[in-house]
Amino acid sequence: MAAGRKPEVLVVDDDPGVREALDLGLGLEGFTVRLAEDGENALEQVADRLPSVIVLDVTMPGLSGVEVVQSLRAQGRTLPVCMLSARDEVDDRVAGLAARADDYVVKPFSIAELAARLHAIVRLHAIVRLHESTAVRPLVIGDVTIEPARRVAARAGRDLHLTTREFDLLLALAHRPGQVLSRAQLLEQVWGYTWDVDTNVVDVFIGYLRKKLEADGRPRILQTVRGIGLVLRTGP
Repeated sequence: MAAGRKPEVLVVDDDPGVREALDLGLGLEGFTVRLAEDGENALEQVADRLPSVIVLDVTMPGLSGVEVVQSLRAQGRTLPVCMLSARDEVDDRVAGLAARADDYVVKPFSIAELAARLHAIVRLHAIVRLHESTAVRPLVIGDVTIEPARRVAARAGRDLHLTTREFDLLLALAHRPGQVLSRAQLLEQVWGYTWDVDTNVVDVFIGYLRKKLEADGRPRILQTVRGIGLVLRTGP
């Protein structure tokens, strides 16, 4: 995104009232806003021109929000996505995050907080892309090899097949092997949050990452230090 250019958000919601409110509110918060009333139209607009970020309702007629994210990721599109839902249930959050959405906001929400989250993930996305373009040497932590330029990771030679957010989380921990990072530090480094936020997203993704790192009975190297945070161990 060019310096001085407003980030562009594509708002996808079947409720015209929500679309109108976000059109006005996010416009006042520094975004150029595009609107789509369903998942099919959203995919058409993304194919026509990539936005900086997508705000996507989970429950819509036709394609659900989760299905839209799955379609985008299957196409290799890594643009950031923030999902919206009126249902504050763990299953909904997990489904959205497992589909490789970047953030999740429950209705009703503050426009100012939503805008802050969107600015954060847009900024983080730009930083990640910059790191990818400049990183050349792989990181080796024990039997784990991470290639930032290719965004792939392997353990004992076996590809871990990480999602975008899982890779970002592993990379953040790998940059400081043996050092405990707090959940607040990981929220800032991986999700771009620089304010207090009540979310278990770090623990959800740590769970996903552990399953892949510990497949085939491999020993645990991603450990929780109770009351402090998480650490990627370099040895036994």
